[in-house]
Amino acid sequence: MLTYFLFVVGFVLLIKGADWLVDGASSIARKLKISNIVIGLTIVAFGTSAPELIVNIMASIRGNSDIAIGNVVGSNIANILLILGISAIIFPLAVKKGTVYKEIPLSLLAVLALWFMANDILLDGASRNVLSMIDGAIFLLFFIIFLYYTFGISKATGQEEKVKELKVATSVFMVLVGIVALTVGGNWIVEGAILIAKQLGISEALIGLTIVAIGTSLPELATSAMAAYKKNPDIAMGNVVGSNIFNIFWILGVSALIHPINFSAIMNFDIYFLVFTTALLFTVMFIGKKHILERWQGVLFILIYVAYIVYLIARG
Repeated sequence: MLTYFLFVVGFVLLIKGADWLVDGASSIARKLKISNIVIGLTIVAFGTSAPELIVNIMASIRGNSDIAIGNVVGSNIANILLILGISAIIFPLAVKKGTVYKEIPLSLLAVLALWFMANDILLDGASRNVLSMIDGAIFLLFFIIFLYYTFGISKATGQEEKVKELKVATSVFMVLVGIVALTVGGNWIVEGAILIAKQLGISEALIGLTIVAIGTSLPELATSAMAAYKKNPDIAMGNVVGSNIFNIFWILGVSALIHPINFSAIMNFDIYFLVFTTALLFTVMFIGKKHILERWQGVLFILIYVAYIVYLIARG
C-alpha cells in the first residue's frame, strides 16, 4: 500500500517540482537581464517537459525500457486525442498556417524518425532493437534545429513569457526544492509502475502508455484546457504540438544518450497509432471549417482515445 501511495504522491511531486523549478529559474534569469523570449523557450519549455524527462531517465537507467518508450509514445497520443479533444470541446481551436503546414508535419517526422531508429532488427538485421547513444545524439541534433526554428518564430511574432520576479534566496530555494521533488517523484513513479505491473500481471508497456503517460501529461492538459477556456487557441494547440516534438527529440534523445533504451517490437503498433493520430490531426485541419479543430472533432478524438485504451487493456 505504501508503494501505491508513493506512486500517486510521485505525480504530485513531479508536477509541483517542475513548477517550482520553472518559477525559481525564470526569476533568476530575469534578474540576469535575460529576455522573456529566451526564458520562455529555454527554462519554461524545458521545465514543463521535466516530468517526462525525469521518469524516462529513471526508467532507462533501471532497464525498464517499456516504461521509457511507453511514457513518450503514450504522452504524445494523449496530447493529441485527449488534451486537444478536451480543449476543442471547451472552445474550437483556430490554428495558424505555420502550425498546420510546418509544426504538425514536423511532429509527424519525429514519430517516423523514432520508428526508423528503433527497428534495428527489421531494417538492419541486427540482433536486437535499441535506441543507442548515436540515435540519441541524432535526436538532439533534430531538437537543436527545432529550437532554432521556434526561437525565430517567437522573435518574429514578439511572443513574450510572463515571469514572476522573486527574491534571489527564494528563487534559489525553489530551484533546489524543485530538483529534489522531480528526482524523488520520478523515482517513486517508476518503482510504483513496476510494482503495479508485476502485481496485476500486466506489461510495463501498458502502465507506461496509460497511467504514467497521462500523469506526466497533466501539465500540458492544464495549460491547453485553460488556454482554450481563455479563448487562446494558439497556445492550446502550440503547447501540444511543441510538447510532442520535445518528447521525442529532447526526452528520448537525452534518455538514449545517458543509457541505451531497448525497444520491444510489440510497441510498433503504438508508434503506428501515433502516426495515425498525428496524420489525423493534420487531416481534420481541412475538414469542415478550414484550420479549425471543431467541437465535434474534439468529441471524435476522445472517443478514439477511449477505444485505444480499451484495446491496450485487452492486449495486456
